[in-house]
Amino acid sequence: MVDKISSWKFTEDFVSESPAIIEARARAEELGIECVTPSVGSHLALIASALGAKAIVEAGTGAGVSGLWILSASEDSVLATIDSHPEFQLAAKMAFKDARISPLRTRVISGKATEVMSNMADAAYDLVFLDAERGDLEDQLRQASRLLRPGGVVAISHALWRDRVPDPAMRDEATVIYRDVLRLFSTQQDFISALSPVGDGLMMASKRVTSS
Repeated sequence: MVDKISSWKFTEDFVSESPAIIEARARAEELGIECVTPSVGSHLALIASALGAKAIVEAGTGAGVSGLWILSASEDSVLATIDSHPEFQLAAKMAFKDARISPLRTRVISGKATEVMSNMADAAYDLVFLDAERGDLEDQLRQASRLLRPGGVVAISHALWRDRVPDPAMRDEATVIYRDVLRLFSTQQDFISALSPVGDGLMMASKRVTSS
């Protein structure tokens, strides 16, 4: 049997991060923010690049690590990133400035993810990344489905939650939330989905393009 732990570590170490992302990661550690891993970040950049994503929503700004990865895919994409912690938003703004990203390419929005997303336009976004409050993740998903254009992608971090989700004996609240989300996508006809074990698990689902 292949050593899956070694393979996971190799996958994470395979990715190199820019100086700006490394600095943002250091700020995150000081603030106690759990960031996406390098491999998750590279997956997000790949998705954004493959989509040619122009309009992107991120729920959970953190210190800007995931935002930097997403924005690295293109020089003309615009990221609307939402967080309820002012100190996190300040760190993210510093990260975007360090990376010399134009202020016109970022909208750092203060508030609860579901409330902010509810005021965004239907079918206007190419990519939605969810890394905010777990308690209302299903509500975030409903909003994300509305925001995405056909062919757009929603990505969810921590989808395997500390590797607890696959173990049916684990019944803590966070594990149950992510397990329910995965179950939802396993029966969802409106999305084409895939689950990756990178980082803490990354769920990716593309909104089906329906024929007229």
